[in-house]
Amino acid sequence: MSDTLHFTCEALADLMVAVLMNSNVSEKNARSVAAALLAAEIDGRKGHGFSRIPSYAGQARTGKVDGQADAEIMKELPGSVMIDVKKGYFYPAFDLALELVPAKARANGIAAVAFHNSHHCGVLGHHVEKLANEGLVALVLGNTPQAMAPWGGNKPLFGTQPLAFASPRENGLPLVMDMALTQVARGNIMRAQQEGKPIPEGWATDAQGNPTTDPEVALREGVLLPVGGAKGAALGLMVEILAAPLTGSALSTEATSFFTAEGEPPSVGEFLVAIDPDGFAGRDQFLSRVEVILQSITAQDGTRLPGGRREELRRSAAEKGLDVPANLVDEAKALAGQI
Repeated sequence: MSDTLHFTCEALADLMVAVLMNSNVSEKNARSVAAALLAAEIDGRKGHGFSRIPSYAGQARTGKVDGQADAEIMKELPGSVMIDVKKGYFYPAFDLALELVPAKARANGIAAVAFHNSHHCGVLGHHVEKLANEGLVALVLGNTPQAMAPWGGNKPLFGTQPLAFASPRENGLPLVMDMALTQVARGNIMRAQQEGKPIPEGWATDAQGNPTTDPEVALREGVLLPVGGAKGAALGLMVEILAAPLTGSALSTEATSFFTAEGEPPSVGEFLVAIDPDGFAGRDQFLSRVEVILQSITAQDGTRLPGGRREELRRSAAEKGLDVPANLVDEAKALAGQI
C-alpha cells in the first residue's frame, strides 16, 4: 500500500470539514479552519496543514477548544479593535477582523487588532497576505505554549513566537515573510514524529540541555533553540509582551499544548497591525520604492524573495491535487465516522 494518497484540494477540504463537524465544530467554523489548513498544505507548510486535523478534532471533542464559539468584538476604537476569540479557533476570529481592518486602516492610516483568549494561529503569512491583497502593509504575531528558553537559560519561558509581515506589490503576489523565532515551528517536529523520522540536530535539546534528534523527546520535554541566538530570544520577549499582556491573554508559561486534547484551553493571544500607504508616503511612491528594493535583491545571482514558491505550488495543487500521508487519511476518516 502506498504511503500517500492523492486528493483534489476540494476533496481534502471536504474530509477536514467532515472530521471537524463530527467533532462538535459548527459548519461555519469547520469551513474556516479547513480552508486555513488546506492553504497551509498547498503552500508546503505541512506542519500547519492536514497533519493538524487529529489534534484540532481531539481538542474540540474534549472542549479544550470551543468548536461552536462565535468570536465577538470586546472593544472598538476608530483605529483599533479587540476581539474575543472565546477559546475557539483563531481562523473564524481572523475572518471577523478582515471585515473590519481595511476600512479602519484607510480611515486612520493604521489599524490594530488584539485577539484575546485564542488558539493556534496557523500560517500567519496567509493572514497578512489577505490584507496585502487589500493594498495594506501588515504585521501579525502571536505567542504559543512555552518552548524556548530565554538566552542563557535552560527552561522554556517563551513559545515559538511566530510572526509574519506582508507588503503589497505593483504586480503579482504580495511579498510575504513568515517565521517562528525558534529554529523551527513545533508543527514540523510533530510531523516528523507522525512520519517516524528524526529531526535535524540543532532544532532542540532534551531536558538536560543536550542536543536531540528524537522528535518525541523534543515535543515532550525538550527546549527549542532560538534563531539568531540572543537576538532571537530578545525578539521572543517582544512578541510575548505584544501578544499576551496587550491582549489580556495567557502567557506562554500559562498556555496549554496545541497538540494534546487534555487540559484547559490555551487562551493565547495574537496582535495584528495594518498600515495604509496612502496615510504616509502614498501608495504609488510606496509600491515603486518597494520594487526598487526587491529588484536589487533579485539582480544578484543566487538570491530569491521570501515566499517565492507560492505561485508555483498553488498552481500545481490546483492542477494536480495533493498527496497526503495514508495513515493520516485513515485517522481522519475514522474521526469523520467514515470507516
